[in-house]
Amino acid sequence: MFLCCWLALVALIPMTSGTNPGVEVKLTEKGLEYGRQLGMASIQQKLKTIKVPDISGSQEVSPIGKVKYSLSNMQIVDVGLPKSALDLVPGTGVRLSIGNAFIQLHGNWRVKYIKIIKDSGSFDLNVNDLTITTSIAIKSDETGRPVVSSVSCAATVGSASIKFHGGASWLYNLFKNFIDKALRNALQKQVRANQTLFLIITLPFWVVAKVDQYAEIEYSMVSSPTVSSSSIDFSLKGEFYNIGKHQEPPFSPAAFSLPPQVNNMLYIGVSVFTTNSAAFVYNTAGALSLYITDDMVSSPIRLNTRTFGAFIPQIARRFPGLMMKLLVKTVKSPVITFQPNNVTVQATGTVTAYAIQANTTLSPLFVLNLETSVSVQLFVSEMRLAGAVTLNKMDLTLGTSYVGEFQVKSLNSILQMVLKVVVIPKVNGEFLTLGKALFIKTVDKRHTWDSIPALLGEKPVFYPSTTPTNLPLSYYTTRYGDNSHVM
Repeated sequence: MFLCCWLALVALIPMTSGTNPGVEVKLTEKGLEYGRQLGMASIQQKLKTIKVPDISGSQEVSPIGKVKYSLSNMQIVDVGLPKSALDLVPGTGVRLSIGNAFIQLHGNWRVKYIKIIKDSGSFDLNVNDLTITTSIAIKSDETGRPVVSSVSCAATVGSASIKFHGGASWLYNLFKNFIDKALRNALQKQVRANQTLFLIITLPFWVVAKVDQYAEIEYSMVSSPTVSSSSIDFSLKGEFYNIGKHQEPPFSPAAFSLPPQVNNMLYIGVSVFTTNSAAFVYNTAGALSLYITDDMVSSPIRLNTRTFGAFIPQIARRFPGLMMKLLVKTVKSPVITFQPNNVTVQATGTVTAYAIQANTTLSPLFVLNLETSVSVQLFVSEMRLAGAVTLNKMDLTLGTSYVGEFQVKSLNSILQMVLKVVVIPKVNGEFLTLGKALFIKTVDKRHTWDSIPALLGEKPVFYPSTTPTNLPLSYYTTRYGDNSHVM
């Protein structure tokens, strides 16, 4: 499965250029080797599904004369792959080599001779020293989907032994060498025909993937891969869009690159363009808003006119004994920046307070302008990606009052409590949702979100960019060696 995962990443590589990526990925030799170790089981299962076509013909057998024969219902019953290697081919793609493999096959035989005599039985074929070598080049069509082509392929059978059972098996033993050659040729032909499939196990390749009811993310590649002897580097667009409406944000991705390290298996760099495109999309969709009611506030402080009346007396006088509701929403797209080992989100919004009348009508009380900044520190805990969101600052000013003048500072403590108890946990959840969209669908939909941090590393590391535009970037690294397992 993991071999499929790595090769699926490699396969998402179009030939277009001229656009800077939002996400950079580096797959190293260690990553390929780790994928090979875990992926050979998938290749072994694929070999078992090869269908060997029926063989029929005739052969002169002394002293009987012409014997018509057929070999049918041939099934591969066992496969062994004791030796394999997966290598990078600089400038091209990847090469898979399998050596010293063996295949055991079972089938049925049938003969007819002297025009009227018929007989049948079964046979077993053992193929040893099977060698498979295939190299593939990976390009893309105009939509960014993969186009896989075979550069070279070869399959040879070192030796084979066949044993017939039942009926007039002695007939087959008379021309055993002829049948042996026919079976070997048929098997080699089928193996060669399936070699590309050994490397690219059937997976859905996303160009655009749905995140939720508001957003989708485009994974098409913006340049051809750079394949060296130590790694494959490739670039994804990594841009969020509103579903059904691909509106470009008022900013563009700047060039960036991953550090040159190749000590770990996989490096993923995410630019602020990607995260800010998500913020732009959700703000445009009106999704960055939240109604807060009393049942959401687990605190001795209740969300009602009595509580707020202690700070703004006219609220208690005009709306006595009523519950309240707060609407927190952004008025423009939040701005996300990366600093070393930290993510900062700056948001501009409003807080509107309502009194809930007995007939559920909402009576507006006031509107506050809100400037806030939060920091997010990501980490892995018990194989789960988690985030710690903290409030850096909160500035409130009065926008509109429907109850007369009052001192906004008097509401600082209660609104800070609401932000910490309700809004910040919501922001934390949204960050993890974006992480799922970026990494699960990029790697392999069959992996659970809980397993992805184990693949990508124990802790995300954030580095400021050294590009002239000073665009920050982050990258994830794996710390697992060749013999480690994370399942």
